Amino acid sequence: FTVRSTLVVFVCVLKSYVNTHVHCFHNTCHQHFYKYIIQWISKQFYRFNSITMNDHNYYTSKTYGPTDPMSKDLWVNVDQMDKEKVKIHGILSNTHRQAARVNLSFDFPFYGHFLRDLTVATGGFIYTGDVVHRMLTATQYIAPLMANFDPSVSRNSTVIYFDNGTALVVQWDHVHLQDSYNLGSFTFQATLHSDGRIVFAYKEIPIEVAQISSVNHPVKVGLSDAFVVVHRIQQIPNVRRRTIYEYHRVELTKTKITNSTAVEMMPLPTCLQFTSCGSCISSQINFNCSWCHRLRRCSSGFDRHRQDWVDNSCPDETKDKSCDIINTTQLYPFTTTLVAKTTGRSRGETTTAGASLSTSLSPTSVPTEGKTTNVRPKADNSNYSAERKDTHPLHTGLILGILMVMLIMAATVLVAVYIYHHPTSAASLFFIERRPSRWPAMKFRRGSGHPAYAEVEPVGQEKEGFIESEQC
Repeated sequence: FTVRSTLVVFVCVLKSYVNTHVHCFHNTCHQHFYKYIIQWISKQFYRFNSITMNDHNYYTSKTYGPTDPMSKDLWVNVDQMDKEKVKIHGILSNTHRQAARVNLSFDFPFYGHFLRDLTVATGGFIYTGDVVHRMLTATQYIAPLMANFDPSVSRNSTVIYFDNGTALVVQWDHVHLQDSYNLGSFTFQATLHSDGRIVFAYKEIPIEVAQISSVNHPVKVGLSDAFVVVHRIQQIPNVRRRTIYEYHRVELTKTKITNSTAVEMMPLPTCLQFTSCGSCISSQINFNCSWCHRLRRCSSGFDRHRQDWVDNSCPDETKDKSCDIINTTQLYPFTTTLVAKTTGRSRGETTTAGASLSTSLSPTSVPTEGKTTNVRPKADNSNYSAERKDTHPLHTGLILGILMVMLIMAATVLVAVYIYHHPTSAASLFFIERRPSRWPAMKFRRGSGHPAYAEVEPVGQEKEGFIESEQC
């Protein structure tokens, strides 16, 4: 703020002085020299003012305005590239809401994860997830300008990609909005570098991005990543449901996206880059990194390996931030305290109980009557008779419980027989309407506002089955 204010004041004062004292400059060379200084300072000021920097935890972004030379430098001229490596996707260039897999020749780091294949969509974005589903616009995307683009409405519309071994360039060239064809064509591209740097470059943006309708298709500019969790459905055996949880999103300012602008995003360090326990727990980055000995992995707990992190009890292991290997067979010492309170009367008895039960009981186990009597000192007859009296209600409750279970089973059999012989009764219709095939867990959530994308089948290959996932 201080630098900008100083430049503004200096430029204004210098302009005012030159305009009011032109007659004092008898030499025209002096006039041109001072005017050149003013123009140069003004140009540097507007250039400085056109660059916007933001920190997004996982990435830092720089937005370059139309007057900044970096905007032109970041644009990749595909026409000057090797013709053999530049590919025009024929199917994507003539369809709507389609997506196709593109294999990379290098490992591309995205949120700390290395990707080798991506999915390019006609809607102005790249899908980075492993599970291909119908809601690709929800999360796990690289979106220079996600919108309802339809390359099939114009012969000049093409989707081009180019891989030179260190970078992938995907260009949406002269594409139109399906519901607003008369607004003009859009030309923009996304460049993914092998060092994780992502560049969005815009050549033709006929209208403000904020004015693009999002009724039939989301309008997004930025990045997103998520992790997938597999849930088992208890009511239906051998059936699993995948749920996607978005853990981070980068939303760029739409008003900054105009003709001849560019956005450069630099990746920041993540926990996944550390390969040893020492470097992990001593890291000084934006995340709270923890080391999991079972997985031998460093993580903040929120990345694409979230399910492995939870399934291997890494959150419990990382509470004690140390690089000592945890002995998973060791039981908690608090078990002896619970046993002592139940069975002992003195400190001497507490030690004895702990020695006999710490190797056989888990922290949540309750000592049985037979085991407690082994460490219990001899008691008088009154206490023993009291324990015998307490066993009668236990036997009575057990008998009642068995009788209730038998009655419920008999009632279930009678109901099943009745439904079998009376299929049109109210009870039969009630259970038919709630059969497993009608359960909500088996349904794909519709009406979520996200368009359905279909994956383009490679020629000569069989199509893999789609796995339907829910939006988080």
